[in-house]
Amino acid sequence: MSKQTGPRRHHLAGLTAWDRCAVMGVVNVTPDSFSDGGRFFDTTAAIKRGLDLVAQGADLVDVGGESTRPGATRVDEDEELRRVVPVVRGLASEGVTVSVDTMRASVAAQALASGAALVNDVSGGLADPRMIPVVADAAAPFVVMHWRGLLEAGNVKGVYEDVVTEVADELRARVEAVLEGGITPDRVVIDPGLGFSKNAEHDLVLLAHLDRLLGLGHPLLVAASRKRFLGRVLADGPQATPPPARERDAATAAVSALAAHAGAWAVRVHEVRATADAVRVARAVEGAR
Repeated sequence: MSKQTGPRRHHLAGLTAWDRCAVMGVVNVTPDSFSDGGRFFDTTAAIKRGLDLVAQGADLVDVGGESTRPGATRVDEDEELRRVVPVVRGLASEGVTVSVDTMRASVAAQALASGAALVNDVSGGLADPRMIPVVADAAAPFVVMHWRGLLEAGNVKGVYEDVVTEVADELRARVEAVLEGGITPDRVVIDPGLGFSKNAEHDLVLLAHLDRLLGLGHPLLVAASRKRFLGRVLADGPQATPPPARERDAATAAVSALAAHAGAWAVRVHEVRATADAVRVARAVEGAR
């Protein structure tokens, strides 16, 4: 009888085919990101941070120059390019697999030209109509996140009758548009967009039904790191103050283990070491079945 090795993992064309859930470390080259804004705003500090994350077990590093937290205002294009491109170039020159976190086609294009391996667009190509052609022409992998618009006015459009069905349907429609735009199916990743136009209950329900999202047939990225729903889970009662973002890393690692067990392609986290351990334990348990 053949040994069961856990859920089937989808792999991306052009990237390493890891035999477990991959770990994507986050480098925010921003002054205003919700958990680490300003810590790695300098190019040299950001590159060092990326290399440190790899040393701690990150398989790839996601570099972003624009905060997407609720209420954040958009940075202008020139400033985003100034923040992101030198960091991408520096990390890629050290052999790091780099993802660029951007909603702008111009930033994606320059990051790809500077050595980025994939594009992580929280709008799934909706914020900039030039994005999909740029990614298609580069034959790069593309992360399509569930997105209902910019959150400059707060956490908008977060009303659902059935959050799992609606998120799955909206992701399916967006993936179809991406494929029609020329990105090949083996280069598409989906992301449920935890915390984007969703409350804590929505996020938890989506995590409980990752199998439904995996049923869409594409690699799944889960980005739960330090998010508000974890603060709500950890708060001692509904009226209690949630712990600050940097005190949610153990909870993040717990979600990473659950996502890995469910079959996620990757988890995106700010602090890597505990999650790197968590996904390896999940893989070992799969292998022991």
